[in-house]
Amino acid sequence: MTDLFPGFNARRVETMGAEIHLRVGGSGPPLLLLHGYPQTHVMYHKIAPQLAEHFTLVLPDLRGYGRSSCPPNDDDGFTYSKRAMGQDMVRVMEDLGFTLFRLVGHDRGGRVAYRMALDWPERVERLAVLDIIPTHAMWHSFTVELAMKVYHWLFLAQPAPLPEMLIGRAPAEYQDYTISSWTKTRDLRAFDPRALEAYHRFFTEPHHIAATCNDYRSGQTYDLHADQADFEAENKIACPVLALWGDAGIPGKTPGPLEIWREWADDVRGAAIDSGHFVAEENPNATLNALLPFLLEGMKTR
Repeated sequence: MTDLFPGFNARRVETMGAEIHLRVGGSGPPLLLLHGYPQTHVMYHKIAPQLAEHFTLVLPDLRGYGRSSCPPNDDDGFTYSKRAMGQDMVRVMEDLGFTLFRLVGHDRGGRVAYRMALDWPERVERLAVLDIIPTHAMWHSFTVELAMKVYHWLFLAQPAPLPEMLIGRAPAEYQDYTISSWTKTRDLRAFDPRALEAYHRFFTEPHHIAATCNDYRSGQTYDLHADQADFEAENKIACPVLALWGDAGIPGKTPGPLEIWREWADDVRGAAIDSGHFVAEENPNATLNALLPFLLEGMKTR
């Protein structure tokens, strides 16, 4: 996918339990960009060139996704927990020489991102989350409408091999249906064919299908328990938080994304974007216009 990321270099970093594939490009302070399901780091290709004018961009594939490895799961769900994925990312950034960075996460990557801000507050300088609310709030806020919108949370978290068996019959078709159903236009017109090909390439492999299901199994077990512990202890994200969501996306089906995030952080701002779930691909200009002022804030005084 070098044609989607001209001038970026590919690397692999070994972490505790996984090997992470990533791309690095641009110049300036470090900015870590984390993708979601069922995608890879390629989802940022439309906004990466503009961000790279201000930041050194680090774009990894989460463990179990893209060209990163798929370690075997464990009984308590830690292997695919957002804490384990966050540990991967801390190791990646250390390997690149970065101990303090700004962070953007979409979908599952957003869950890794806010878990990192809670677990490693000394590392995360600013946090932007794209089209999510916290895992704890999701599991405790299911309405009929929201459950229908995110049926995959229940489906993918089912014990193996049920979701793997069903997805494995037609993985590319399942992936295309899933992605298109979460857009505002309910089709694939917003996606570059080269990006879709990259998403298909990993998702059609059985070990990646299993790994991405394990991601959701961990969401229902380890991640929920970790969030519950922080919620009960009233632990909050210390850095400034920007929450952006599609006006036809998932958080829009909740009582109020900003109100929910303000239970988890004191400095929260954000807004809806004219988009479905995939804000960086459906409406890259609006996403950049919201992200850049937040990410650039405070840089001149550093």
